[in-house]
Amino acid sequence: MDNLFYAVILGIVEGLTEFLPVSSTGHLIIVSDFLNLVGEKESVFEVFIQLGAILAVVVMYWPRFWGLLRPNPQQRFSGLYGIWLLILTCIPACVLGLLCHDYIKQYLFSPATVVIALVVGALMMIVVERRPYEARSVDLDDMTPKLAFGIGCFQCMALWPGFSRSASTIMGGMILGASRRLAAEYSFVAAVPIMVAATGYDMLKSYALFTAADIPFMAVGFAMSFVSALLAIKAFIALVGRMSLVPFAVYRLLLAPLVWYFMVW
Repeated sequence: MDNLFYAVILGIVEGLTEFLPVSSTGHLIIVSDFLNLVGEKESVFEVFIQLGAILAVVVMYWPRFWGLLRPNPQQRFSGLYGIWLLILTCIPACVLGLLCHDYIKQYLFSPATVVIALVVGALMMIVVERRPYEARSVDLDDMTPKLAFGIGCFQCMALWPGFSRSASTIMGGMILGASRRLAAEYSFVAAVPIMVAATGYDMLKSYALFTAADIPFMAVGFAMSFVSALLAIKAFIALVGRMSLVPFAVYRLLLAPLVWYFMVW
């Protein structure tokens, strides 16, 4: 881990794809495999740079996160109620992730499993967009415990690398009656606690793998992830109200056979 150019590439890939419904983990596995950055340390680095993307969400939605600490009487999604909603969303994936962590790491982190997840996720996105759809909740203040927990259950699909946490939560929100924009925004906000927990867990288990010599590589990856995630979030929010998830599904379906041909077959 001494080529800073590789850190730049991986950081950009993470930031651009983390909050789009295309699977950041899937893309990182693919790019890392192509760059021959494989191994336990490299896998933990891919998890670590997610913190840069998380920081981008906190910066973008700082008033909402601050409102969780200092309740705003004009906003329902604030204070203890907002924190409770986020906890409800995190519980299903946290429980399942802890139970299946070793299995997921051993059997699902490969180009072949990513290809399958890309296709399955794409087909589900198309089905969700083609079904009759009526948004009953359009703003973060419309979030309810039932909706928050339901989205959390759908988020469990993201434990399969290549499926996409963003895709699973956005689809889940839409199926449960949230507008596409609300589903996307709540997907960003809800990503912070679940990703901090997952990243912290991996780093605690693996911190001994790293030395002071790895700090520049990790810092560059973190910084590039942060900057590219900021740009991706702004662009996606601007587009999500005007377009469906179908173009992202098409992208996934086009990417899958290329990955299969070059990395699996």
